[in-house]
Amino acid sequence: MGSSRLGLLKYRRFSHSHPSRPSSFMTAPPSTIDTSLLDSAMAQSYPQSEGMSLQVTVHIAPENVDKFLAAFKPVFDKVAAEPECLFFEVYRSPEEPGKISWVENWSKGKEWFLKHQITKEYYKDYLNATEPLFIKPRESRVLERAGPDFYVCKEKSFVEKL
Repeated sequence: MGSSRLGLLKYRRFSHSHPSRPSSFMTAPPSTIDTSLLDSAMAQSYPQSEGMSLQVTVHIAPENVDKFLAAFKPVFDKVAAEPECLFFEVYRSPEEPGKISWVENWSKGKEWFLKHQITKEYYKDYLNATEPLFIKPRESRVLERAGPDFYVCKEKSFVEKL
């Protein structure tokens, strides 16, 4: 798997394999994180800048999307409340109803993320509830900022409060 399909969040499971999931996927506890692909991708990238963007895609059977989103929402709220989380948005594919992607922008880098963020307890319930819904392995990648010349943030969001 190349850096474009980085397996940052390749969790493994003790109990059973999902019938549509490769048997090599998820064979240890959810708290185990395989960071070798992340380390490899980061070594081939620009020098570490402050902050990073994590882009994740999961594939869920269309009839389970609402169930996934209901289990995802509590961890979304907790992650978004973290002071280092600068941006968090979830997207749905109009062409593939079960394809859900999200982007998390963080003020801290990869090492901090692996040591302080992904190890938080609130991920466990989310992972236990959602991983059985995956019909393909989770895809993720880490991107570094290109620098201040390539950044814009508009004051008004497209989402308006009701």
